[in-house]
Amino acid sequence: MAQSRFIRDTGLTVRMTTVMFLLGALFVALIVTLMFLAGSSGYGGLVPIIGLVGIGIAFYQWWSSDKVAMRAMRAREVTPEEAPELHGMIDRLCAQADMPKPRVGIADLSMPNAFATGRSPERAVVCVTTGIMGKLTPEELEAVLSHELSHVAHRDVLVMTLASSAGIVAGMLTRGAQWGAVGGRRGNNGGLPAFLIVLAVSLVVYAISFFLTRLLSRYRELSADRAGAYLTQKPGALASALQKISGEIAATPQRDLRANKAMNAFFIAPAVSGMTLKTLTATHPPLQQRLEQLARIEAELSRPT
Repeated sequence: MAQSRFIRDTGLTVRMTTVMFLLGALFVALIVTLMFLAGSSGYGGLVPIIGLVGIGIAFYQWWSSDKVAMRAMRAREVTPEEAPELHGMIDRLCAQADMPKPRVGIADLSMPNAFATGRSPERAVVCVTTGIMGKLTPEELEAVLSHELSHVAHRDVLVMTLASSAGIVAGMLTRGAQWGAVGGRRGNNGGLPAFLIVLAVSLVVYAISFFLTRLLSRYRELSADRAGAYLTQKPGALASALQKISGEIAATPQRDLRANKAMNAFFIAPAVSGMTLKTLTATHPPLQQRLEQLARIEAELSRPT
């Protein structure tokens, strides 16, 4: 975990390490299985290509995560002259947290939200939508920015980005296997068709990757809430911001929410409505759980020392 004045979270560090280890093992197992099937089916020349493609996807995810996220949100980087108040808030928070200042972005989107992305604190981007800037008070917006900066300091944005690599490869292979484009039709021994083996392994890898990243995503949001609240000493401002954001998202048309669902794991609040988020597939903990945690921090900070 990066050194900063954000509170350290051993639980987050352990979870990130565990998820990366397990997903790394799954990724290697998937590539090795593909290489074995290619070799045993008489396509030995594909073995090094499969290995290089797997490594290439992971590297691309790591190297260009900030650009991909910004393009997905149709966001642009802004200078201090273009957004002086937003830059001023981030300058103060970064000085308070003793961390490098990330780049600052704005997405022209009416839905109030914010996210952080990037392969390192030095290459990170903190982005807000125009909707959130018009809905929150300065104190609430500062609380949201503190939450996002804690993601950067804890490096959990990078872990989430890399963790999705195994799932992306598995998803691609699953679709390819369904069409018979991967693995051929049958092994040399006349046994189970190779494409069915590829399909089964890919589905298992995708399912495990999906649930592991969801479990990590929910915990990292609670961790960012805690870290951001302790840094600003204003947990009530973050609680108020979360309630406003969730209320606005609930009133957003489903078509607009679906257009941005790919970024749900990185948003401060997911672009979904009409559900409690108490399922294994949720990217965020329930709003009530987040508010209860912030209320406990508020009570703790209010006690005389």
